[in-house]
Amino acid sequence: MKKVRIAIDMDEVIADALPAMLDWAKAKFNLEWAPEARNGKDMDDLLNPEQFRALHAHIHGGKFFSDLAVVEGAQDAVRELSESNDVFITTAAMEFPRSFAYKWTWLETHFPYINPMNVVFCGNKSIVNADFLIDDRARHFENFVGQGILFDAPHNADVDGYPRLKGWKDARQLIERLSYSL
Repeated sequence: MKKVRIAIDMDEVIADALPAMLDWAKAKFNLEWAPEARNGKDMDDLLNPEQFRALHAHIHGGKFFSDLAVVEGAQDAVRELSESNDVFITTAAMEFPRSFAYKWTWLETHFPYINPMNVVFCGNKSIVNADFLIDDRARHFENFVGQGILFDAPHNADVDGYPRLKGWKDARQLIERLSYSL
């Protein structure tokens, strides 16, 4: 496989934020949704405006990011990809400025093999110079010069137009297949 530059989002791609948000909504407002009820919906679609403001305030505190679970298979797949490619973790931390220290500590704990110089805290991901960007939000592919790869998540179930990664077990094969067109 040809060596490529791969930018990988953090939240909902390697850090599993959705269960933490769902647990918070259940504890705070006694709310639960069936998985099929969440398809194509963000938390702002599931919560009323007052509840969403409370969630946003909770997330903006930053600590929310410290205890997130790792997305299944992410550690092994990212390690494997980083052995033969340039891998960068690119997180839109400017949306939650108080998250920096918590996200950094989380990355050091769960992905210690990622070179600290390959961690990018940013806002607009179009500045990232990579062949591929794996992200759960298609908006980050706007003006990105490489190929966007949509990481499958309930909130993006209705999004089309991008190669989709349905879990980390197929990451290497998808990158290899897409690399042939570079």
